Amino acid sequence: MARILYLTQIDIDPGAVRLLRGECQRTGMRRPLVVTDAGVRAAGVLQPALDALGDLAHAVFDQTPSNPTEAAVRAAVAIVRSEGCDGLVAVGGGSSIDLAKAVAIAATHPGPLKTYATIEGGSALITEAVLPLIAVPTTAGTGSEVARGAIVIVDDGRKLGFHSWYLLPKAALLDPELTLALPPGLTAATGMDAIAHCLETFMAPAVNPPADGIALDGLARGWAYIETATRNGRDLTARWNMLSASMQGAMAFQKGLGCVHSLSHSLGGVNPRLHHGTLNAMFLPAVIRFNASAPSIQADRRLQRMAQAIGLDSCDLEGRDLANAVRDLNARLGLPSGLRAMGVTDDLFERIVDGAMADHCHKTNPRIATRDDYLQMLQASI
Repeated sequence: MARILYLTQIDIDPGAVRLLRGECQRTGMRRPLVVTDAGVRAAGVLQPALDALGDLAHAVFDQTPSNPTEAAVRAAVAIVRSEGCDGLVAVGGGSSIDLAKAVAIAATHPGPLKTYATIEGGSALITEAVLPLIAVPTTAGTGSEVARGAIVIVDDGRKLGFHSWYLLPKAALLDPELTLALPPGLTAATGMDAIAHCLETFMAPAVNPPADGIALDGLARGWAYIETATRNGRDLTARWNMLSASMQGAMAFQKGLGCVHSLSHSLGGVNPRLHHGTLNAMFLPAVIRFNASAPSIQADRRLQRMAQAIGLDSCDLEGRDLANAVRDLNARLGLPSGLRAMGVTDDLFERIVDGAMADHCHKTNPRIATRDDYLQMLQASI
């Protein structure tokens, strides 16, 4: 059975952040906790959101780590309780939005956070008691502002997914002006995260025609504008389209993702300093090649349809042309040449595979990978 849900109210336009106070009122928030990180605050990107809140009482947590942790969740929950906050406003990239989703759970549900992780069978334990959330993304990559999931490193060191339709933000304010100051390297890395979402969810075998259409359009937008956004960060049209590609990738990945994310989630847990979007970019070529022979890929001409969306003249059935196009784009964007350039060594492979096999994205790939398959993908990405 295919379940198709699109529920978040989305405003995408320059100046959209100015709607924030009204959205808090609409969703019943009288005293929100603003969840962000120190970099967003230091760059001055938080201030337009605080200005938009006006005289609405609020508190601020600005210590979100680059990869959200359960310890940071506890620190934010402590502020929720001490300040009497009744909702959350996440201002930042996917890390801040994901942390806010975990806070929404932890502030209203008992027990350790891992209790509610997807691979622990915890999704059904997440209830409508979660705190309401409004998301204001300042990067164009994760699409967490319209997604039902969050990724958090729990106390035992695992990087786990948390998924529930109750975690969908009540509103998403996509303001390209908030992304204008994003540095070129982060623009490229987060943009490749969005492109990876569109590519990988389109390859996922679940039946969801609207998601397929959204993913292909998001892929076309992301591919067409990522280089412009990276070279000229002040280009408002490019920034708008990258925000749209990011949002569309996440709207589509309710279909599921696959081996790219299984590997990047696992490696991101092994070394939290590695950027998730950059890891996705590194793994995409090898996973495209691995997926090419899947019956659902061949039967639906999915390689050719993705190739058409990015403007390739031809695409072989083994996925070489598409994989090479991704690798060439990574190079043009100035991203690392492979995992080794990011400091990843072969001795980590077995640990990475352990995590990938247990990841919630493992079973939604069009081909179910074995340990040997994952090892080969890692070697091809090194």
